[in-house]
Amino acid sequence: MSASEPASFHGTTILSVRKAGKVVLAGDGQVSFGQTVLKSNARKVRPLGSKGTVIAGFAGATADAMTLFERLEAKLESYPDQLTRAAVELAKDWRTDRFLRRLEAMMIVADARVTLLLTGTGDVVEPESGVAAIGSGGNYALAAARALIDTDLSAEQVARKAMKIAAEICVYTNDAVTLASLDAPDAP
Repeated sequence: MSASEPASFHGTTILSVRKAGKVVLAGDGQVSFGQTVLKSNARKVRPLGSKGTVIAGFAGATADAMTLFERLEAKLESYPDQLTRAAVELAKDWRTDRFLRRLEAMMIVADARVTLLLTGTGDVVEPESGVAAIGSGGNYALAAARALIDTDLSAEQVARKAMKIAAEICVYTNDAVTLASLDAPDAP
């Protein structure tokens, strides 16, 4: 990083695993600014909505993510028990609103029925194979979770093991993992 470039927030790893009647969201705890670790135990995964029936995790600037969490919670109030609809409405706003367009974050959100990856370019993607990941260590966690998904490990065990592997590879990911889970029916 040169002296003229501002330091930027890097990294995180958020992983979602859906298996055997459970959906688990895992996030590491590291917050980095340039080459400095500012915090090692941040909570990047949390329940959303008044009933806690949605779990969400973010990668990107913290203030931007909190803004998006608040906006998604408002959409969930407008469209109760309709996560996909709420996510699409948020993605529309995120892409078209002058203020929201500048937010730098990605999100994974899940309820009992669906897991979605949301981006500022208007993407609302339902992942294949019950696994999704974002952030600088996301591809490492995703590959590990895909390799482990067909084993006898539970959704939580897959998530923990995949996050451990990502933390061993990605310098912007640590092993201070926060988990959130929901009971979820298996896909047909």
